[in-house]
Amino acid sequence: MRQSLLVLSLAALLAACSGQDASEPQPTGGTPAGAPATTSEHVDTAADAAFAALANQALDTWMRLSPVGATATGDHRFDGQIDDLSAAGRQQSLDATRDLLARLEAIDVAQLSRENQVDAAILRNHLQSAVWSAEEMQDWAWDPQLYSGLAGSAIYSLMAREFAPLPERIKSATERMQKLPQLFAQARENLDPARVPKIHAETVAKQNRGILAIVATFITPHLDELPKADAERTRAAIETLKQAVAEQQTWLDDTLVPNAAGDFRIGAEKYDRKLGFALSSSLSRAQIRQRAESEMQRVRGQMYDIARGVLKHRPDAPALPDQPDDAQQQAAIEAALELAYAERPARDQVVDDAKTALAQATDFVRRHDLVTLPDSAVDVILMPEFQRGVAVAYCDSPGPLDKNLKTFYAISPIPDDWTQAQVDSFLREYNSRMIELLSIHEGIPGHYLEGWHSAKFPSVLRGVLRSGLFAEGWAVYTERMMQQQGYLDGDPLFHLVQLKFYLRTIANAILDQGVHVDNWTREQAMHLMTHDAFQQESEAAGKWVRAQLSSAQLPTYFVGAQEHFDLRAAMEKKLGERFDLKAYHDQVLSYGAPPVRYVRELMLDEPIH
Repeated sequence: MRQSLLVLSLAALLAACSGQDASEPQPTGGTPAGAPATTSEHVDTAADAAFAALANQALDTWMRLSPVGATATGDHRFDGQIDDLSAAGRQQSLDATRDLLARLEAIDVAQLSRENQVDAAILRNHLQSAVWSAEEMQDWAWDPQLYSGLAGSAIYSLMAREFAPLPERIKSATERMQKLPQLFAQARENLDPARVPKIHAETVAKQNRGILAIVATFITPHLDELPKADAERTRAAIETLKQAVAEQQTWLDDTLVPNAAGDFRIGAEKYDRKLGFALSSSLSRAQIRQRAESEMQRVRGQMYDIARGVLKHRPDAPALPDQPDDAQQQAAIEAALELAYAERPARDQVVDDAKTALAQATDFVRRHDLVTLPDSAVDVILMPEFQRGVAVAYCDSPGPLDKNLKTFYAISPIPDDWTQAQVDSFLREYNSRMIELLSIHEGIPGHYLEGWHSAKFPSVLRGVLRSGLFAEGWAVYTERMMQQQGYLDGDPLFHLVQLKFYLRTIANAILDQGVHVDNWTREQAMHLMTHDAFQQESEAAGKWVRAQLSSAQLPTYFVGAQEHFDLRAAMEKKLGERFDLKAYHDQVLSYGAPPVRYVRELMLDEPIH
């Protein structure tokens, strides 16, 4: 997954983690070399100027009202401040959002350049989502993850990357540590235990102390490098933070967790609105469900065919009939997957194996000239403690305004308190071939590479409001593309595991609406994941937690992938023998990661809707 930091901007969560780097931008509205030319159009420069002014005002307002988001974006004017989530602060954000939306509606979008039409559509969706979120979803009143994520990001976004000298960053972190007790107090004031789901309260109670691990990792070891007065000030701020974290932990353990009584299911009406804002897709909930269920059956059939091939000469193979029933299909696929599970990393070697896999995938892409490779750094790291508990891995790229900084491919370690049975279940799921796929998805040619390419587009607005649907869909698309190009020498077990990983994407889309709309039980969810999608118990159990903690994010993988698959098919049909895979990939990635529907409209010269 592509990591989005939980920062509040204008009464909305600002997805601030987007992949920018030092590459020179292409001219606005330009067409990559070799791409089909777009038709000429009349552009009202006054309308474009008005929109540019509005976009700049929106960005400046967001940065001022969300200092933590500003830091992650690369705007460091407010590095010593934190967001105000009090009632007055939230109202200020909502008023500013409504004002921006009114100004946007006054612009004749039809007179804008095509690229600005895309940005206007993205901005409108974001602003409308922000108003709806503030008034209807009201995350600030029931989701403690908002506050824990913001608190952790307030320090982590300052210290993880070297955008400024260390003493300067520690000074800003010191100022934020002094202000974090205020944020914790706002959490206690805003959150209504009767509305907080138990799973949210329990998760945040486990994460809360993680912010101290950030301080211990990034700040404490360097205190002796500071001038004496600065070091003393920072030590005092750390003690203040420790007391505040302890107070917050007591409140979480003694008040929030015992009294949390909210429903984690958001229901059909809110789900459909949130899904529409999250996806910016023409596919409805019903259409997503129908397509996902159809894909589930198709992919399981393909996996059975592969299983027959790898098992046919094995004396212990199960029955392999031409027309299997469900039980026979299940048994054959599981038996073939067991061959892949037998090759897995040691408990303490997952990160090292991921580094090796990333290097191997990079070399494959280079040798086969599949897409232009990044020239910026990526580090494979252990996931920071305050971000654990939702996903096994993520890609964390620098913000749109930060240049020449690293991307992090983060992997959650196996918890120390897990039993051997839990560890075995995890390593069966994240076997050696799955680690290869994870490094493709999170690294190259997935999120890391996509973020580097998308960073070249000059619109900061598009960078800040980058599409998770585009990013996740691209990462899933690359898994299939690499297998089709012969990665790991056409290994059938790699193909089998790749399809299993794709089944997870499909199951995500079904699971999300099953949980939040259809009131699925844990048993129903686990059957989908462990039986239909062949996930291990530990992986499925973690996804059940994630499905309760989030909504309308899990479908982005499947819907984004479908739109990427459809776009490539449309371009292959249009260009015929002139279709070139590398040129296609570079062009798709050149637009700054808007929702895929807009990439399609730009590439196929269709009207922007």
